[in-house]
Amino acid sequence: MPDELMVSIEKLVYGGDGLAHADGNTIFVPYVLPGEAVRASTKSKKKKLIWANLLEVTTPAKQREQPRCPHFQTCGGCHYQHISAAEQLRLKTEILRETLARLGGIPWDGAIQTHSADPYGYRNRAQWAVRSANPRALGYFLPESSVITPIDECPVLSPLLAKTFSQLQEMTRSGHLPEKILEIEAFADSDDAKIALNVAFEHFTKSPSAFAATLREALPQLESLLLLDQSKDRFELSGPGFLVQQAGGFRFRVSHLSFFQVNRFLIEDLLQTIVAGVKGDLAFDLYAGVGFFTLPLARAFKKVVAVDANLAAMRDLQVNAEAAGLSVISHNAHAEEFLRKTEEKPDFIALDPPRSGLGAEAAAKMAGLGAAEITYLSCDPSTLARDLAVLTGTARKTGPEPPGGTRYQIEEMHLFDLFPQTFHIESLVRLRRAP
Repeated sequence: MPDELMVSIEKLVYGGDGLAHADGNTIFVPYVLPGEAVRASTKSKKKKLIWANLLEVTTPAKQREQPRCPHFQTCGGCHYQHISAAEQLRLKTEILRETLARLGGIPWDGAIQTHSADPYGYRNRAQWAVRSANPRALGYFLPESSVITPIDECPVLSPLLAKTFSQLQEMTRSGHLPEKILEIEAFADSDDAKIALNVAFEHFTKSPSAFAATLREALPQLESLLLLDQSKDRFELSGPGFLVQQAGGFRFRVSHLSFFQVNRFLIEDLLQTIVAGVKGDLAFDLYAGVGFFTLPLARAFKKVVAVDANLAAMRDLQVNAEAAGLSVISHNAHAEEFLRKTEEKPDFIALDPPRSGLGAEAAAKMAGLGAAEITYLSCDPSTLARDLAVLTGTARKTGPEPPGGTRYQIEEMHLFDLFPQTFHIESLVRLRRAP
């Protein structure tokens, strides 16, 4: 196979790459735009598929911009900084339509309502690896690699996260952080005023309380600290063990091992869109987390059942519900297991699964419950396409059949740009049971 390729980019595909064809091969090249002529080098090949590294853009597209971050194309965290925010949103909309049609047989030609905000400074959570080689430094893993590349700045971080990173980077490079730290995860509250840290050690090299005191002196914004000695699977907590996020008039306790939405600018919009106009007797919230959708649903329905496999999140959810004066039934279980066992018939189902999606079998079980409406928030259009194929009936010949042959129609589709500068697509699909 040729080491160097001269190709013309036809379109962008999910995953961040541009697609081209040459000599009977399909070629994937990162950091490009449709219509660009580029020079690339072959990285790997499997049958007629070639993955290449970008060497030069010989004919740039008019939409190409100067990346804001000096580490772009090095750290691998961002894929689209060479594209304007508006163009990123347009391209993601195209990719969503194409993926649903190609993988799910769903030719959605209706409107896709887009939701966006400031494309920088949006992240309220980040994870930094510690490079042990001299000089020690914080950084990100290179794409598909265990190699850590040090960074000096990351413009997608919230101002407080960026400040915290800078302080921790200085401590790391000056030797004021102990040896054997593997990674640090940071999480900011909704006011971008307080920080929680998860620090993983290979093993503790000094007293955890002494290390906590060192960090608190250097980081006045540090509210809560969780230390992990991986060699002994031992946790040490300093502080309350949680931060507070606010949205929709609710206060959400979010513990160190729980999840909350990462884009601080779109949290309110996302919440309001999910629960807009819904009400009834019974609602299910699958993959409920700390209750982000559960609490507003509990005000609109007589009974709400929340399901999540994360025990820490379920504990947070109950505390949050009690603080809001709401009654919620919670199940610490995998959504798939819950769907297999439940005999209740909800009016409404909200679900926000991980990238793996719900799965065809569980989707069939969920459809068989016969809810009048389902709102599906997805972070991967590929698995969304698979699940929608079951729910809408396009997979009937090859996939599982819901009990009673229940089918759903897509009523609305939204694209939330929760992760600008990256290829990630967050889509919300509102489905109504077909007559």
